[in-house]
Amino acid sequence: HWINLLEDDSGHHARIGLLGWNDAGAMALVSVTSPDFKTHLVATIDTAGTLHQIERLRDSAWVGGPCFGCGGWLPSGRVWWVSEADGWAHLYTAAADGSDRRQLTHGTWEVNQVDLSADRRTFILHTSKASPFERQVYRLSVDGGEMEQLTTRPGGHDAVLSPDGKMLADVFSTANRPPELFIEAARPDAPMTQLTTSPTAEWLSFHWIDPEIIRIPASDGAQVPAQIFRPQDLGAKPNGAAVIFVHGAGYLQNVDRWWSYYYREYMFDHYLAAHGYTVLMLDYRGSAGYGRDWRTAIYRHMGGRDLQDQVDAVKWLQREMGISPDRVGIWGGSYGGFITLMALFTEPKWFGAGAALRAVTDWAHYNHGYTGEILNLPQNDSVAYRQSSPIYYAEGLEDPLLIAHGVQDHNVEFQDVVRLAQRLIELGKTGWELAPYPVEDHDFQRPSSWTDEYRRIAELFDLALLKPAR
Repeated sequence: HWINLLEDDSGHHARIGLLGWNDAGAMALVSVTSPDFKTHLVATIDTAGTLHQIERLRDSAWVGGPCFGCGGWLPSGRVWWVSEADGWAHLYTAAADGSDRRQLTHGTWEVNQVDLSADRRTFILHTSKASPFERQVYRLSVDGGEMEQLTTRPGGHDAVLSPDGKMLADVFSTANRPPELFIEAARPDAPMTQLTTSPTAEWLSFHWIDPEIIRIPASDGAQVPAQIFRPQDLGAKPNGAAVIFVHGAGYLQNVDRWWSYYYREYMFDHYLAAHGYTVLMLDYRGSAGYGRDWRTAIYRHMGGRDLQDQVDAVKWLQREMGISPDRVGIWGGSYGGFITLMALFTEPKWFGAGAALRAVTDWAHYNHGYTGEILNLPQNDSVAYRQSSPIYYAEGLEDPLLIAHGVQDHNVEFQDVVRLAQRLIELGKTGWELAPYPVEDHDFQRPSSWTDEYRRIAELFDLALLKPAR
C-alpha cells in the first residue's frame, strides 16, 4: 500500500507530511494522501525504513475533514491522530506498531483542533460538542476518559494553555463582536477577564445583531442550518424582497455564533436588512462543521445538492414569508459567486437577480489541489466537470446579473470571467454587466474597491427586486 500510494499513472505524487518524531528520535509519524485524494495512510517508520500502518482510511469521495493531518507522539510512545473513520472528526491513539487502537472522543460532533499540554499529560481540544454553532475548549487525559469543558460562554474560543496548566489565554468572539483577548483560569465556569478592545467607540455604538440560527427543511429531508437577518431586527419595515448570501471557500462554516470570516458581508447584511430586505446565509451541503456526509455531498457535482439547498431556502421564504421568488436575490464571492452563476443559469425561476464576485466559471481551469478532490481529473471525469461548470449553462440566464472580478486575481483568474462574458455576448444575453477591478487580487485590499462593489450590489437588488425600485 505504501508504494502504491506514492504515484499514480498520471504522474501525480502522493502528499506526504511529517507529524513528528518520537522522543528517542528513532521513529517518525507520517501522513500520506494518495494522488487521487481517496486514501489516507497514517504510519510510523523507523530509521531503518520499517513501516507500521496505524490507519488506512479509504473514502469513495475524498478524505478530509477538520484537523485533517493532525497527529503526534505521546510520552508513552503511543501516537495520536484525528480521523473521520466513523464519519465525524475524532481523536484516536494507538501503539507505535498500530496495535491497541483507541477512539478517545465519540459523537455527532467534530474535533477541530488538538494540542498537548506542556507536561504532555492532557489534550487541549477545540470541538463542537456543545453545539455545532460553537467552538468550546476541553481538557482530556491522554489515556482517555471524560472530557472536562473549560469554556462555556457561547461563541468561538481559540485558547492556549499556560505552561503550568493553570490559565488560558483565550481569543474569543461572538457573532456580533470581533475577537478579543481574554484570560481565565483553566477550570469550568471560570470568569473571563477581557484584556483588549479592538473596535472604535463609533463602531460599538451601532446595534450589531446576533442573527437567529434556524433550520430550513431541504427537499431530501435534511435540515440546513441558516442565519436570518430580519428587517425588524434593524427597526425597518420589510420591503417584500429577500437576499441570500452564499459563503465561499468551499469547505467553510459560516452559520455560527462567533465572528464571521465574512465580517464585511455581515455588516453589509445589516445594510440590506435596514433597507427592508430579509437576509439568509446557509451552511449548504459541502460546508464544514457537520460531518463527512455533509462535507462530501457535492462530490462530482458542484452546483447540484449545494445549489438545491439555496433553492429550498427560496421555497421556504415563499412559504413562510410570502416572498415571491422573482424578488429573491443571490450573491457571493469565489465559490459563492460560482453558486450564484449556477443559480441564475440553471434555476432562474427561483431567483430575481444575482451578483457573482470572483466566480469560478469553468472548474477545468481551476487548481488541481481543490478540484482533484471533488471532481477527480478533467481527462478522467469529464461529466463531473461539465455538469459543475457554469459556462456550459450560460444560455439559461434570464435575470439581471452583476459579475465583478479583480484583474490581478491569482486564485480564480480573470480570464475565467472574460470567457464567460464572451459566451454571454455570443448568446445575445442582456441585463448583465462585468465590473473589472484593475488593481485587485482575489481578496480586495482597497476600501474604494469594496465600496464600489457593495454599491453595485445594492443598486442591482434595488432595481431588480423592488417594485417600484427604491
